[in-house]
Amino acid sequence: MKMINGGVCAAKGFTAAGVHCGIRKNKTKRDIALIYSETKAAAACVYTTNLVKGAPLAVTKRHLADGWAQAIICNSGNANTCNTGGEQLAEETCKLLAEEMGLKAGDVVVASTGVIGLPMSIEPFKVGIPLLHKALGSHSAEAAEGIMTTDTRLKEVAVSFEIGGKECKIGGIAKGSGMIHPNMATMLVFITTDCAIAPALLQKALSGDIADTFNMVSVDGDTSTNDMVCVLANGMAENDLIDKENDDFKTFMKALNTVTVYLCRRIAGDGEGATKLLECKVDGAKDLPTAKTVAKSVICSSLTKAAMFGADANWGRVLCAIGYSGAAVDVTKIDVSFASRAGQVDVCRSGEGIEFSEELAKTVLSENEVEILVHLNDGAAKSTAWGCDLTYDYVKINGDYRT
Repeated sequence: MKMINGGVCAAKGFTAAGVHCGIRKNKTKRDIALIYSETKAAAACVYTTNLVKGAPLAVTKRHLADGWAQAIICNSGNANTCNTGGEQLAEETCKLLAEEMGLKAGDVVVASTGVIGLPMSIEPFKVGIPLLHKALGSHSAEAAEGIMTTDTRLKEVAVSFEIGGKECKIGGIAKGSGMIHPNMATMLVFITTDCAIAPALLQKALSGDIADTFNMVSVDGDTSTNDMVCVLANGMAENDLIDKENDDFKTFMKALNTVTVYLCRRIAGDGEGATKLLECKVDGAKDLPTAKTVAKSVICSSLTKAAMFGADANWGRVLCAIGYSGAAVDVTKIDVSFASRAGQVDVCRSGEGIEFSEELAKTVLSENEVEILVHLNDGAAKSTAWGCDLTYDYVKINGDYRT
C-alpha cells in the first residue's frame, strides 16, 4: 500500500468538481461540489445519530436503500436543516442533477453543510449544476473546497493497494472544523474506490471502521445534525468481487482505515481556532471499551484542551478526565506522559506526580502535534482518540457564526 495523489479522483472512473453557485455570499468561495462515477457504484453510508437531522440525510437514505449510487452532490453555506420543504428541495436537487447528467435521481447522494434553519432556494442549484457538469475532471481539491465551511485547510487523501493482482485505489475528501463530536461519523466525508466489493460488505466495512476512527474524534463536544460518511465503489479496478469476509476484505479494510485515520487527523488538527492536533493513545486497558472510553474522555476534556493550548503540563487534568469517564480503572496504576517531535516527558507514575523538567515539558507541548500517552497497566487493550486544543479563537468564531 502506498500514498498517492488524486483524492476522490484517484480511483478509476471518478471525476469531481467544485464551483460557486450563489449559496454563499462570498463569490470567491466554492459552495457546491460534485463527485461522479462513470458507472453505478456500490454505496454505503453512515449518518448522525442526532435526533435533529438535515433533510438531505433522509433523502440519501431512501436513495441508497438498494445499495447503489452514481453521484454525490453537496453544498456548503446552508445545512438545509429545520427548513420547511427541506426534503422536497433535496429531492429536486437530485432530479436537476439527474436530468443534467443523464442519471436516475435515485442514484444521487445529496448532502448539505452550513447554518441551520436558514431559508434555502433551489435557484442556486439551477445555476450550479450545469457549471459542475461542465467543470467535471480530476478536480478533487476543488470539490473539497466546495464543501468547506469554517475549515482552514483542504482535507483529501488517496492510497493504492493490490487485490488479486489488480491495483485498486481509494481516496477521500472531508470537511469538518467545528460542531464535531460524532456518534457515527463526523461532519461530511466522501470516499471513492475502484475496488469491486458487494454493497453489503462495503457497508459492513464502513460501519466497522468508524467505531475506531471518526467516532474517536472530538473538537467541541457538539454532534452535528448533518454528519455523513459515504463510500462509493465502482469496481473498475476489475478485481474479483469481494462478497465475503476473506483476505481480500481484510486488505480493503486496511486501505479504508488508512484513508479514514488520515482524515480524522486532518479534521481534528483543523478544529475551529485550533493551534494543535492532540492524539491521546491509551494502552494497558483491560478491554477495548475501557480504552476507548478513557481516550475519548481525555480528548473531550475542556480543561485538558485549554492546558494544551497554553503548553501547560497540567497532567492532573488528564487524570481527572479519566476519573469521571465512567471507565472502571485502577487509578493507582496509571502512568501519563506527553510527547511530540520535540521529545517526551513523563509526568505521572502510578497515579501520582513525579519530578519532571518544566522547561522540557513546555518545549514538548509547544509543537503543533502533541501526544497524550496514558498507560493503564491493567491489560492489553489499546485505543486512540483525536482532538485539538481549546483557544480564544474558538469562541470568536462561534460567537458570530450565523451573522
